[in-house]
Amino acid sequence: MSYAPSFAPALAASAGDPDLSVFGDDPFWLILLKAVAVFAFLLLTTLFAIVFERKVVARMQQRVGPNRHGPKGWLQSLADGVKLMLKEDIIPVLADRPVFILAPIVSAIPAFLAFAVIPFGPEVSIFGEHTTLQLADLPVSVLFVLAASSLGVYGLILSGWASGSTYPLLGSLRSAAQIISYEVAMGLSFVAVFLNSGTLSTSGIVEGQSHWWNIVLVPSFIIYCIAMVGETNRTPFDLPEAEGELVGGFHTEYSSIKFAFFFLAEYINTVTVSAVATTLFLGGWQPPPIPFLSHFDTGWFPVIWFVLKLLVFLFVFIWLRGTLPRLRYDQFMAFGWKVLIPVGLVWLLAVATFKVYRENVTDRTPWLIGFGIATGILLIITIIDPGARRHQERLEAAERERISNAPSLDRIPWPPPASAANRPSPATGPNRPSSATVIVAGGPRQES
Repeated sequence: MSYAPSFAPALAASAGDPDLSVFGDDPFWLILLKAVAVFAFLLLTTLFAIVFERKVVARMQQRVGPNRHGPKGWLQSLADGVKLMLKEDIIPVLADRPVFILAPIVSAIPAFLAFAVIPFGPEVSIFGEHTTLQLADLPVSVLFVLAASSLGVYGLILSGWASGSTYPLLGSLRSAAQIISYEVAMGLSFVAVFLNSGTLSTSGIVEGQSHWWNIVLVPSFIIYCIAMVGETNRTPFDLPEAEGELVGGFHTEYSSIKFAFFFLAEYINTVTVSAVATTLFLGGWQPPPIPFLSHFDTGWFPVIWFVLKLLVFLFVFIWLRGTLPRLRYDQFMAFGWKVLIPVGLVWLLAVATFKVYRENVTDRTPWLIGFGIATGILLIITIIDPGARRHQERLEAAERERISNAPSLDRIPWPPPASAANRPSPATGPNRPSSATVIVAGGPRQES
């Protein structure tokens, strides 16, 4: 269910891709070693991210957090994993048993596959063999990441449909709509990077950022950061598993190791989209463009830069979860279709125009003058736009009407005060109210 732009393969075919033949020269044992290393890195990063999230959120909320299992509680996620595997595995009576069992696996496997084309570092020597710190690369590696992330949603859809329950089905339908909506915006943010770097290969994109990162494509970077949160079903976009309205969403009926697979897929997807953002916008394994750090771009040092950038994105995910409330579903979908996608299209048009202008225009003075005039006209229209002023006046009038029609305690028909014959006899004691006063529960005090 991938909705990446259809002209991206044409870009890859026409671009100057790097030499990718080196990825087929490694011996089988080295390929197997790198595959196991990627798998272990994802598992260890997931265990770390769970504890890291709980500790950071606890610090934000001024509480202790996990502090029992392991040194200062850092083995809490390992204990949680063992506990999940030892729990009873329950399959509902109305569930479609084969699909119910297959759905968590379908959700977890694409999360691992997407990380295969992420470069960790440059060429190094491993047991005498020179190889790049990347499992594989393709002329369309970024499209492979989009395709793998799109396949993961099938696990969520199948889990909701196979559960035989209403709330999981609603959560799975939300997942499908959410992935489609925000993957379009994500694909548009990628195209600006393709145009700027001239390739869809992840290693080629990283090499093209040796002097300056693609962070200069700020709108694309912002669009991708928002879309990747929606793609991974994280707060404030965790609508498919909103416990306040859907109990638990698509995984309501799951327990034991099957639930652990969904949990694992979510965190691995978080790591994957963070790695993609690091690769496309923050230079990948390249050190920051600072003079005294430029020498640390050989050997195993680049792995440190890659992991540090990855941790920054993981912290941002946790920061969002600890600060932002969940959006309403209609607000979430409207934001994707009415804001992110139009902004992505306009920015893509601007990037393409600037690229053609930079490569084909020699006398730039008339273009700069025309751009300044057009910008000035748009600013003037924005400032003196009567339609915006009338819209603001209508909003203010509607707000005044809402306040004037709001219910008030003064309009509530309170019961009349008790008559003298029906008044209770005054109780004895210094702190008892006198018989001359009757207190009505609610509203102002009424005198007899």
